[in-house]
Amino acid sequence: MYTMRGRIRYSETNASGSLPIAGILDYFQDCSVFQSEELGLGVKYLASRNRAWVLNSWQLEVKRFPKECEFVTVETWASGFHRFHGDRNFVMKAGGGETIAYANSIWVYMDLESGRPTKPSQEQILKYQVEPPLKMEYQSRKIRVAAEWEEREPVRVKKEWIDSNHHVNNSYYVKAACNELPEDLAVSRLRVEYKRQAVLGDILYPRIAEENDRIVAALCDKEGKPYALTEFQ
Repeated sequence: MYTMRGRIRYSETNASGSLPIAGILDYFQDCSVFQSEELGLGVKYLASRNRAWVLNSWQLEVKRFPKECEFVTVETWASGFHRFHGDRNFVMKAGGGETIAYANSIWVYMDLESGRPTKPSQEQILKYQVEPPLKMEYQSRKIRVAAEWEEREPVRVKKEWIDSNHHVNNSYYVKAACNELPEDLAVSRLRVEYKRQAVLGDILYPRIAEENDRIVAALCDKEGKPYALTEFQ
């Protein structure tokens, strides 16, 4: 297990003074990056081999959102490797040890030259020291597509959305989807299914559907093919 400690900054909070749901994902993603870098398996290591871990899906459960100035601890660990896929769990705790959010994520190890999945080496797997999965109610990584959609205003991908892999960073899809939600929506579960990568200059066409206890936001191209599907409950 790898542990990262931090404090919620004012610049990270929303109008209610809390870290928003995409901000929790940023903390989780940063924690996993720090672990990989300290193991010698980070960005430079992957780039030198034309490899990358590409996020396939998130399932995030939120008990409460941390407030400005609150101290938090984030824990992460590899919970399994299956051919091309790697599973990773996350937990965010408050200063007193209270669990306030936790997540499961699935990643695909990609050969950037061929554009196809490939197996990570046994050396990498051993370095991550696989631990038992977090006890939680695991949902499918696939999000059920809605029958009817409401079209929203298109959004052009901005420079600040692009990360070192030269495509839209994972959390910016969630941030774009959140902009289409009702302001008073209380979210306790987020699921994200990443379908393909958007790059600088692409235009995202948001589509929203409300069904029973969920809101699905799809970020699509002009033809309606999704880059990412998000589900808020």
